[in-house]
Amino acid sequence: MPPRLFSFSMLIGLGALLGHLYLYRRLVRPLVQGRWPRLMALGVLVAMTGVLGFRRTVLDLLPESAEGLLNMAMYTWMGVALCLVIALLVTDVGRGLAALARRLRPAARPEAPLPAPAASASSPSVDEERRRLLGQAVAGGAFVAGGGLASYGSWRAFSPPLVTEVAVKVPKLPRAMDGLSIVQLTDIHVGHFIQRKYMDALVQQANALRPDLFAITGDLVDGDVASLGGHVSALAALKSRYGSYFVTGNHDYYSGDEAWTAFLESLGIEVLRNRHVRIGDAGASLDLVGVDDWSGGRRRNKQGYDLDQALAGRDPDRAAVLLAHQPANFKVAAERGVDLQISGHTHGGQLAPMTFLISLAWEHSAGLYGHGDSSIYVSRGCGFWGPPMRVGSPPEIVKLVLTA
Repeated sequence: MPPRLFSFSMLIGLGALLGHLYLYRRLVRPLVQGRWPRLMALGVLVAMTGVLGFRRTVLDLLPESAEGLLNMAMYTWMGVALCLVIALLVTDVGRGLAALARRLRPAARPEAPLPAPAASASSPSVDEERRRLLGQAVAGGAFVAGGGLASYGSWRAFSPPLVTEVAVKVPKLPRAMDGLSIVQLTDIHVGHFIQRKYMDALVQQANALRPDLFAITGDLVDGDVASLGGHVSALAALKSRYGSYFVTGNHDYYSGDEAWTAFLESLGIEVLRNRHVRIGDAGASLDLVGVDDWSGGRRRNKQGYDLDQALAGRDPDRAAVLLAHQPANFKVAAERGVDLQISGHTHGGQLAPMTFLISLAWEHSAGLYGHGDSSIYVSRGCGFWGPPMRVGSPPEIVKLVLTA
């Protein structure tokens, strides 16, 4: 296992351990009564911690027919557990801030000393009962709130993506091509959750935007052609003036980049692997440049990102649009004459609090950015990966309108 992947797996395992311990202490103990029910709940949490921490090993031990069900159950629970943890954390932080405010509030000075209340033998037990009831009420409220958040996230993930239309200035664009539109589809992640019904609806929604060109910027699939080809073949129905173009993402490498390249080309989708093509005609045209995924090739000792090869032989005075799955190397591409880079990969974080962490990890995490006369648009993606939920980062189809 590569060191980077090992570190990521360890991070997932540590997060699962800490999250499940927190859920047991703050949710199970207040709400579940009786020794055996608590032990059963603890056993479930321990089992899910093991599955999340050692997912690959567990999957290797199971028959192939059971892998899909385990993946769906595991990722669904991951999302639900995260929503429950978020709800509990918000509740606990709120209670902590309220307690701190009470301590810092200056006490009103009474005009005369008040007599001390008579000691009551029953007051400790009364306080303990009140504390127990309050803990149950807080845990129950967090359970309802977390479940509601997970339900909303699931609805948002499977609902039609939002349409984001953005005008982008491309100074080198020929006047005759002013207004050329590109619809970007990215990070669909066809797999156990996203299948043919979703794809048919996505294609119908994308065609309704009537673009001049479709750009599919990677992470199309999570699985092989034999399993998912029937779902992906919905893309053959994409209709535009200049056709559809695809570049690989890291998940496409995991799923078999060469097999998927051949399959997509059989659907009439042109795959740009470190090369460029001319869009337009002799009177007015631009260069559409495509590169392989930034990290996919290096992890598997295969062909990967090669901007030099993709740009080789083109006239730098012509307008150039670069399709690159990850929003990496943008400033270098801009200095090499690329006017617009179209990327995805980040999902905009997909789920809070990852929405915040992704903005720290990536300089260009979601939306439109500029560098000199060049621009980059990073899409939040059409689908999802992992938990079948989106909270704080809804899916989108992007329509980019180029202006001269």
